Amino acid sequence: MHERQLREQMIRFAHLCYERRLLVAMDGNLSCLLPSGDVLCTKAGCHKGFLTEDDLLVVDRSGRKLRGNGQPTSELLMHLACYDERPDIGAVVHAHPPISVAFTIANVSMARCVLPEVVLTLGVVPTVDYATTGTQTLADRIRPFVRQHDAILMDRHGAVCLGKDLLTAFCNLETMEHTALITKTARDLGGVKELPPAEAVKLRALGLKRYGGPPDAVARADAPTADLPSACTGCSGCANPDPSGVGPSANLRMARVVTQALHSLQDAVAAGPIASRPAAAPPARSGAAALPPASAIEDALVDEVLRAISAQGGPGH
Repeated sequence: MHERQLREQMIRFAHLCYERRLLVAMDGNLSCLLPSGDVLCTKAGCHKGFLTEDDLLVVDRSGRKLRGNGQPTSELLMHLACYDERPDIGAVVHAHPPISVAFTIANVSMARCVLPEVVLTLGVVPTVDYATTGTQTLADRIRPFVRQHDAILMDRHGAVCLGKDLLTAFCNLETMEHTALITKTARDLGGVKELPPAEAVKLRALGLKRYGGPPDAVARADAPTADLPSACTGCSGCANPDPSGVGPSANLRMARVVTQALHSLQDAVAAGPIASRPAAAPPARSGAAALPPASAIEDALVDEVLRAISAQGGPGH
């Protein structure tokens, strides 16, 4: 692809990153390889939502500016590290997707096998330990992760997504944040069901063979667990989320079904203080943790409200 086309693409994908709320203000940076082998990148201190031709410049593989106004992105060392470690890629997108970053701040790993299509095409998303932004330390810290993953989170910082071109790198970024949103929503609703280990390995091996991926990962497609981490092959949250896994129970109580008539409010009050009465054991439910017993007064209040509604002809009468 010619440099003119690559410039147009970079501007378009920078705008998309802003429009999709994957970054704000002066956050983030993008780069891609030119046919010459040099690197086209965004400059430091530019708003990606309003990126123009004047905000792009060209550097060589050592980071020396060749063309353009201003200075290269402050994260250039990180971009160059990606190209050094992955000769198969042609683009890098760094953004600050809010939900994904929130996972790192909450110390909840996204290196889990939850969504089949994500395991198939992307594998898992690891988190790199914190390092100061824009430093050689950070660039060096991501190197081993870059060799094996196309989407990486940096603790308290943001995401680095790689691809053969800008479209692929952007799609990996979108997939990461979409996965974070679904996982967070499932956690809020009560828990996350991870894929059974055998299915996760099957999907990942199939994806590596069908769609490719990092060369180091593809080379492990036929390994017993492919390139998946132990969190996926020794699943703690499969079918029934465990509090120590990715999806601890939220203890939500949306509704309750009872097997006997409720007390009247008068009976409940006459029974005396709740603390002085032994709690009734709740009925066992297969595959779910037992809920704490409800108070008799709470049951009675619900019953009284239902009776009042019935007496008036039902809701909306």
